[in-house]
Amino acid sequence: MDKKRILITGAAGFIGSHVARLFINKYPEYEIYNLDKLTYAGNLENLKDIDKNSNYKFILGDIVDSELVNNLFEEYKFDGVIHLAAESHVDRSIENPMDFIMTNIVGTVNLLNAAREIWKGSHENKRFYHVSTDEVYGSLDLEGFFYEDTPYNPHSPYSASKASSDHLVRAYHDTYGMPVIISNCSNNYGPNQFPEKLIPLFINNIRNNKPLPVYGKGENIRDWLFVKDHAAAIDVIYHGGKIGDTYNIGGHNEWTNIDLIKVICKVMDKKLGRANGSSEELITFVTDRAGHDLRYAIDSQKLQNELGWKPSLQFEEGIILTVDWYINNQKWLDNVTSGNYQKYYNKMYENR
Repeated sequence: MDKKRILITGAAGFIGSHVARLFINKYPEYEIYNLDKLTYAGNLENLKDIDKNSNYKFILGDIVDSELVNNLFEEYKFDGVIHLAAESHVDRSIENPMDFIMTNIVGTVNLLNAAREIWKGSHENKRFYHVSTDEVYGSLDLEGFFYEDTPYNPHSPYSASKASSDHLVRAYHDTYGMPVIISNCSNNYGPNQFPEKLIPLFINNIRNNKPLPVYGKGENIRDWLFVKDHAAAIDVIYHGGKIGDTYNIGGHNEWTNIDLIKVICKVMDKKLGRANGSSEELITFVTDRAGHDLRYAIDSQKLQNELGWKPSLQFEEGIILTVDWYINNQKWLDNVTSGNYQKYYNKMYENR
């Protein structure tokens, strides 16, 4: 396989760290560059097992900084981009939409412009892979699925910003011939997820006997995808996907929030040696989120049929692996919730 220089944006984050690890270990002939701003969700401890690998380099920086992005493309002449860096938490987007506009829209355009400039001579063996979300499609009723050609109908500042970035990526393909690919995935779960998201938040709250806040009646439905299955999908799409195409990635694991939470409670009671049902007593129903979509469900038949990918785990299997990881990595969880994880960057990189 040819030697490639691949920029992975946001590779210190939850999904990005799993993608970076997979590529670094599976393709030792590749040079993998991690550009990450290290916001609250970017944690270099997520990659401490590979941070000394010879084919990996971390770069501290913000994709909103166009001068920095342009200079990096000029210096390293990247052959490919896997763009994961994004503001992604819906509640945060409701409180402060401008951060989402800048990172998810302006940052994406900065990367597109830099790649277009460096690749203007030839697009051969070049790829700009933009990782997006199923939330751009809006909300489903109790029937049906999102397909690659489902019309966009975002309902939050987060999903609207991701929809905008998707449109811009496609526009650069149609206008400039940029070699782009897009994937839209369902909700991810698994190791290393920042504990503002539902599953790690509830695992941590159960561990500390804190309330489990459930929006509305917990009737919202999501399709859950194990993060390592998502990383495997990104691998096959990057290497085998058709330029200009979109691929939906789903876990085929639909759960109402309340049923999912009860599964987590049951697993945690067993793992912590507590009486069955004790964790469910922590469930507290709170006022529903503004613009809360009822249901997401991805149809990933195109990805399965064209590239042979399929999810390896059902949720009942994946949640046990996930709970085990958080229980066995309490120091990581404590560092993240306290903010001490940021010290790892200072220790590793402040004198470099």
